[in-house]
Amino acid sequence: MKPAVLPVAAMLLSMAACTAMPPAGAPPQAQGPCQAEAASWAIGHAASPEVVERARAETRSSHVRVIEPGQAVTMDYNPDRLNINVNERGAITGLKCG
Repeated sequence: MKPAVLPVAAMLLSMAACTAMPPAGAPPQAQGPCQAEAASWAIGHAASPEVVERARAETRSSHVRVIEPGQAVTMDYNPDRLNINVNERGAITGLKCG
């Protein structure tokens, strides 16, 4: 059974080499559960990429999604995700973790 160890080890090493690394200069990932109140300043602002990313970082969220009126979204709860609700003009109307 010893010959089977080498192919398995080679496969595991090749899989580890394919692990995605964040690009240099990328913002650090979240360090805890989302805290939506930290980005309450964003309400009323346009949901531009810069505003969305700043809100994600300040709420310590690892994920963010912008939800437009009438848009279907999953109802799964993710404590590390920031949900940003916008109106039909793209202005942020609310922030919620989950």
